[in-house]
Amino acid sequence: MGDSEGHLLVTVILVNNEHSQNRIRGADHLARSRHVGCTLSRQTPFLPAPQHHLQWPGAPRRAREPEDSWALPWELPIRHSVPNIYLQYSAVIMGCMGDSETVWSVVGEVPTPTAQRDQNQEVRPPPVKERGLDHRMGLGQERSSSGMSRSQGCFGYPLSIFFIVVNEFCERFSYYGMRALLILYFRRFIGWDDNLSTAIYHTFVALCYLTPILGALIADSWLGKFKTIVSLSIVYTIGQAVISVSSINDLTDFDHDGIPDNLPTHVALSMIGLALIALGTGGIKPCVSAFGGDQFEEGQEKQRNRFFSIFYLAINAGSLLSTIITPMLRVQQCGIHSKQACYPLAFGVPAALMAIALIVFVIGSGMYKKFQPQGNVMAKVVKCIGFALKNRFKHRSKEFPKREHWLDWAKEKYDERLISQIKMVTRVMFLYIPLPMFWALFDQQGSRWTLQATAMSGKIGLLEIQPDQMQTVNAILIVIMVPIVDAVIYPLIAKCGFNFTSLKKMTVGMFLASMAFVVAAIVQVEIDKTLPVFPKQNEVQIKVLNIGNDNMTVYFPGSAVTLDQMSQTNEFMTFDVDKLTSINISSTGLPIIPVTHKFEQGHRHTLLVWAPNNYRVVKDGLNQKPEKGENGIRFINSFDDSFNITMDGKVYVNVTSHNASEYQFFPLGVKSLTLSPTQQTPPQCKNDFQSSNLEFGSAYTYVIRRKSDGCAELHMFEDIAPNTVNMALQIPQYFLITCGEVVFSVTGLEFSYSQAPSNMKSVLQAGWLLTVAVGNIIVLIVAGAGQFSEQWAEYILFAALLLVVCVIFAIMARFYTYINPAEIEAQFDDDDKKKSLENIYSTVTPVSQTQM
Repeated sequence: MGDSEGHLLVTVILVNNEHSQNRIRGADHLARSRHVGCTLSRQTPFLPAPQHHLQWPGAPRRAREPEDSWALPWELPIRHSVPNIYLQYSAVIMGCMGDSETVWSVVGEVPTPTAQRDQNQEVRPPPVKERGLDHRMGLGQERSSSGMSRSQGCFGYPLSIFFIVVNEFCERFSYYGMRALLILYFRRFIGWDDNLSTAIYHTFVALCYLTPILGALIADSWLGKFKTIVSLSIVYTIGQAVISVSSINDLTDFDHDGIPDNLPTHVALSMIGLALIALGTGGIKPCVSAFGGDQFEEGQEKQRNRFFSIFYLAINAGSLLSTIITPMLRVQQCGIHSKQACYPLAFGVPAALMAIALIVFVIGSGMYKKFQPQGNVMAKVVKCIGFALKNRFKHRSKEFPKREHWLDWAKEKYDERLISQIKMVTRVMFLYIPLPMFWALFDQQGSRWTLQATAMSGKIGLLEIQPDQMQTVNAILIVIMVPIVDAVIYPLIAKCGFNFTSLKKMTVGMFLASMAFVVAAIVQVEIDKTLPVFPKQNEVQIKVLNIGNDNMTVYFPGSAVTLDQMSQTNEFMTFDVDKLTSINISSTGLPIIPVTHKFEQGHRHTLLVWAPNNYRVVKDGLNQKPEKGENGIRFINSFDDSFNITMDGKVYVNVTSHNASEYQFFPLGVKSLTLSPTQQTPPQCKNDFQSSNLEFGSAYTYVIRRKSDGCAELHMFEDIAPNTVNMALQIPQYFLITCGEVVFSVTGLEFSYSQAPSNMKSVLQAGWLLTVAVGNIIVLIVAGAGQFSEQWAEYILFAALLLVVCVIFAIMARFYTYINPAEIEAQFDDDDKKKSLENIYSTVTPVSQTQM
């Protein structure tokens, strides 16, 4: 052994990593940059410090093997005792060639000063364990531009994730705020009916959950996650701006009458805007969460898991605030020439939030770990699977030995790394098969559960809640439950020694969602006890209302009712159409008058009487509780003149004598109404009145009657009683399904990321989102095919289906083996590096002591 100080000239080989996809731009560039310092990122046994700036004095020469490698004379400072052997070492350096994003492997041989060998002697260095390359750099894996260094941190987390979380909050505010307005925009601004509005709405939502596949392909195969998010966010922002412009009434209101003169222009703009939004929001969905997961280093699994919880919390915080704020903006009045509901402002604020989301994300650009895409990964996957199936079919004969996995039949054409990665993907995708059933139940919060709330009372203490506002309970509970579950529940379970794995959490989430629908069924049974009974298809219901000044008796088959003046029967009477043979009216001292009217089956009717020979049959038109918890109001005019009636901005036009208007619907509260003056009313009579305090889901008839002084007065009659079951009873089912969402959805996002190979994380995130779209399709199929007469029975069916799926999923999870894709890919990296080293030392001419 000898001691050596000073500088030792060593020949090294710079090898461009074959998986990094970074290619040198030419020997001239390398030669010009040969005086630029390089930083050695790994300490070797003979260097005095972990990092050392190095210079090479000579020009590079091209090594014979492998491709994209260069031989450089390297002036290496040696101040340590060096043994009389040849040392093999490997490292990663950055900053060479003036290109900080080019990562090179360094393979060197260090001869000792006392070593003597023949010029043509072959160098066979002993094997040394390689640790220079990041083990996450596998086939198709992207290499961070920051090299081996960690990203900037804050409280143990990469600083970059805070920009990602803020971006997600703003984007979700933008999406849910816009979506909350769509139905009313279609109905009230564009003028579509309920069916068309609903169809367009659900088509848009479906597109938002189908386009993630496209976004994942763009990210993993072409642009990379960062550029995909930025590019599609621009598209997203443009779409939000376009739909905001489409809602400007004055855009085509050339005659300033408050009505658009060219409605197709607004429709076309809104459809273009929604298409761009669907592409933008769907395209970035699988990329943002996966991009956030990319920011964490090896050994930060705990922080990464908590990031997904924070990420989900940001989603629901944005959703909660937007669904509260944007409806408040909509009810404002705005416009240049005519005042209308302020849709431009309500849509404009989400557009502004999306622009802010884009700006915040771009500001953090310098802190992100950005990975480059690795070609069309999905094409490779499809081709590999296709070849495996085809090859397996060709060798289906028993004379060919079986292989461990059906994908192993692709080994004749594809390398083992790709096959191994596809195995990871297919194993996870197989677990995705039962998941849509969870979303089939979860997404009914916005449909079935909201409809259930319309039959309930929203008076909760001092609060008065609308049925569609109950959906905010989920967002509120998410904000509360995510930190509690993450910081309290999971640690307590871990202290109890229970191995609460990701798949076990998801199983519990499915069970809780199933129990939520059992609770919903119980609530529905209580609601059904208070609902009015409406006629079946072969029945009619009749109510008698006496608006005259005499007592009247009405004879029905098998019964008779006597009514005082200005009174009605207590409830609707139900008759079978075939048995309703006759109806007769009589008054004291007057002959009986038969009612000759053909009653329409399956409907309610009101029989107005004001004299034995004066009657009118009115079809009510209400065969269900008023939707959205509103209250139906109609007017009956007992004057000889017609009235125009204005109530809370809505006009009942030309209510004729002794006739009834159609129902119009109003939210809860006291409403003001005005009667138009007639020739029969004295000028000193008041024409302004107030309704009673309207509650939830009721219907009333107001009879306009002449008083003794000739002025009008109102008499109110109840047609449908207000709701009595309180909406607070829905809170337990919302609590259960929210807890299920926390342990199912948050865990599912993290599980999809952790089990995905490095180059297919966005694809698996897109597959996760695709289960949401399939779940909504299941709702349409089950609800359409079931046609249940009782709503509680449909709830029980969904609960039973999810419970069965939960058991199946638990069995599948029992046989699932958790893997670490990074370790598997690292093993392939080690094998590839060993092959590279063998090629290098077998092709590069050794440098003798004499030459040096």
